[in-house]
Amino acid sequence: MPNNIQNLDLKDELIVGRKVGFFKKPDDMSPIAYKIIISIDKFSLFTGKIVSWIIIPLFLCMVYEVIARKFFLAPTMWAYDMSRFLYGGMFMLGAAYALSRGVHIRADFLYRNFKVKNQGLIDFCLYILFYFPGLAFFLYMTTIFVVESIQRGEKGMDTAWMPYLWPVKSCLWFGIVFLLIQGISELLKSYYAMRKGKWPG
Repeated sequence: MPNNIQNLDLKDELIVGRKVGFFKKPDDMSPIAYKIIISIDKFSLFTGKIVSWIIIPLFLCMVYEVIARKFFLAPTMWAYDMSRFLYGGMFMLGAAYALSRGVHIRADFLYRNFKVKNQGLIDFCLYILFYFPGLAFFLYMTTIFVVESIQRGEKGMDTAWMPYLWPVKSCLWFGIVFLLIQGISELLKSYYAMRKGKWPG
């Protein structure tokens, strides 16, 4: 097998060849910035590992429903809602970890050919102009949704089980908070790239 195939790292390709994960402090990086980046990335790694366990109850829920429906002609009222809730919770709560690993979908067919300084500048500006304001607005609106859902005892009306909706809406709220926190790390990384012409790591 050719060496270039053996050394291929898919996660690096997804973010324009840039390394992800923990790294030693570059000599020209501020100790405070480095400590913030590493602390946030470790937090996102921790939450990502915890959230990944949601796949087990999601899997068991679906297996139970299939067996009950196909072999015992006894479909459940709760499996559909639980699968939506668990998948939605896993998706939102794991979004910050995915951002830290650089696996969010991005159209980088032009971006990958830019100089690192330009990549850092683009990322830095986009985080400031769109990412943080957008997520701050979503957090504000989600806070209203969650509070109202709890106060009204809101239930899902599209199935006979009619589960309470505040747990899954709360996952959305926490997911946005996690994304805002991880965004600080990504902002500092892009600032470093913009100033130094190289990505940390």
